[in-house]
Amino acid sequence: MSKTVLIIEDEPNIIESLTFLLGREGLRVFAEKDGGAAMQRINETTPDLVILDAMLPNRSGFDILRDIQASDKSMPKVLMLTAKGQPRDRQMATEIGVDLFMTKPFSNSEIISEIRRLLGI
Repeated sequence: MSKTVLIIEDEPNIIESLTFLLGREGLRVFAEKDGGAAMQRINETTPDLVILDAMLPNRSGFDILRDIQASDKSMPKVLMLTAKGQPRDRQMATEIGVDLFMTKPFSNSEIISEIRRLLGI
């Protein structure tokens, strides 16, 4: 069975690019643009990996990451992909429990390599 990835991102171009790249890898891909609806989508799709932006409408990626960590369900891996590349942002994400922190812009080959590593494929 293929692995599932949920992209929580408000930039349509990034959603489109990642959906294409991940689909080519044989992954099932879902997307959510609204930070306020993120946890509901996580519960609906039960992803193996969440690609999470830090700056989202209605709820920050850091708050969503905290919610994922506090959930009593099987926790997905989380890759935070953000333009907020300041050391304090990276440190905050690490302290909350992110699996990987990457900044935009990103290299297609690097992100695919990291996603494969996180998913064990």
